[in-house]
Amino acid sequence: MTAVQDAAQVQAPRPRGGLAQSVTDSLVVAKRNLIRMTRIPEMVIFGLIQPIMFVVLFSYVFGGSMSVGGSTDPGTYREFLMAGIFAQTVTFATAGAGAGIADDMHKGLIDRFRSLPMARGAVLTGRTLADLVQTTLTVVVLAIVALLVGWRVHEGLPKALAAFGLLLFLGYAFSWIGALIGLSVRTPEAATSGGLIWLFPVTFVSNAFVDSSQMVSWLQPIADWNPFSATVQACRELFGNPGVSQSDAWPMQHPVLASLLWSTVIIVVFRTLAVRKYRSATV
Repeated sequence: MTAVQDAAQVQAPRPRGGLAQSVTDSLVVAKRNLIRMTRIPEMVIFGLIQPIMFVVLFSYVFGGSMSVGGSTDPGTYREFLMAGIFAQTVTFATAGAGAGIADDMHKGLIDRFRSLPMARGAVLTGRTLADLVQTTLTVVVLAIVALLVGWRVHEGLPKALAAFGLLLFLGYAFSWIGALIGLSVRTPEAATSGGLIWLFPVTFVSNAFVDSSQMVSWLQPIADWNPFSATVQACRELFGNPGVSQSDAWPMQHPVLASLLWSTVIIVVFRTLAVRKYRSATV
């Protein structure tokens, strides 16, 4: 009897702290979602097609009719545009994140996860981390396409990498909004629709495609204080692209700091709401 007890003590796993368990469980869930993505390659392929279409359409269809700093040169607009396209790409991934979580809810997978001895926030954290990896791949491909159509970085590689870091941080922050939406609806279709409805005003009422000074007066402060606009403006400065804002709004004068603050606040608020919703959500 003593030998059996000793063997059980040897085989028993060491207790882990809350943070260690949360990190480990999150990475396991992230791995599960990444494996699933590799088995469904069309998810990645279709995610790449849309931003590439936006680059080509806006560059060559609208480029000659847009004015940036008084210049109507299509090349100037292409450089102005790319920060907005990058930001739009990382935020539109939110809809896919919400749909994926809603699909897991619909199939009962979330209920099975909740029955396991794992950290409560690990399922959502793992899912958002996996989406961040997919978004990173999309941004890399998009950057190559942008270089092919004439976009250039003028402030050096370190600042360019910092700009991409801000973009991915914003995308990760918005993915928590998608997670909350995915937990709040009943079907993946509803999650996709709900995930896109609010993204269109956020991305288009901003400085992504036109300078906010060209908007009607009552829209300008909304665009200037838009978290999306702060990241776009920060990337333009770090890339050395045209489009320096003339606005006196604090986010436009300190876009890098504003981008970091906005993304951090969004993560804190919506992760808290999403984890709370996860604990009580039912199909």
